[in-house]
Amino acid sequence: MLYRAIHPGLIRYLWSQVGDAAEDLAAETWLHVARDLARFRGDAAGFRGWVTTIGRHRVLDYLRYQGRHPTGGAPVELLAYLPADENTERAVMEALATADALEMIAGLPAVQAEAVLLTVVMELDAKTAGKVMGKRSGAVRVAVHRGLRRLAEQLVATETPVADAGATRQQPEREKIPRRRVTTRQDMAVKDLR
Repeated sequence: MLYRAIHPGLIRYLWSQVGDAAEDLAAETWLHVARDLARFRGDAAGFRGWVTTIGRHRVLDYLRYQGRHPTGGAPVELLAYLPADENTERAVMEALATADALEMIAGLPAVQAEAVLLTVVMELDAKTAGKVMGKRSGAVRVAVHRGLRRLAEQLVATETPVADAGATRQQPEREKIPRRRVTTRQDMAVKDLR
């Protein structure tokens, strides 16, 4: 009789606290009640409160356990139906552009690559980058300038169409690549490739 009177309310209480785990916690609660029934002293209202207290303790234990051992979440199959928060194609293209830019920077001489990474990618000023590199700020600015100029030359070289295979005329490398500053083309600036 006590079980039938208390259980529906206990289930609702537990459900509001832990959702689908309510049935399991109710079963644990009743096991605890059955084990400690001989120790209970009081009336019917006191018994209801005692059972609810035991249920609440089971909830707190469950929540602590979940905090230490989070569940895996929903099955992977459900992810196919969830819309992405952003444009997936654009995210992939940005990641590829970033990887390409970092690969180009890695192709620079070590000092220039580090200076460009610190000032352009990490957005440090020349003085701070100099402290990191163990160099004067002027040397860092020169290395950044040379590195960005070299990167600009590489970008222009990749955009220049390859000459006809049958052509016999060879031009020196400097004549093929017009000198430009990186910032003259807004869409190809290194800072935009981050």
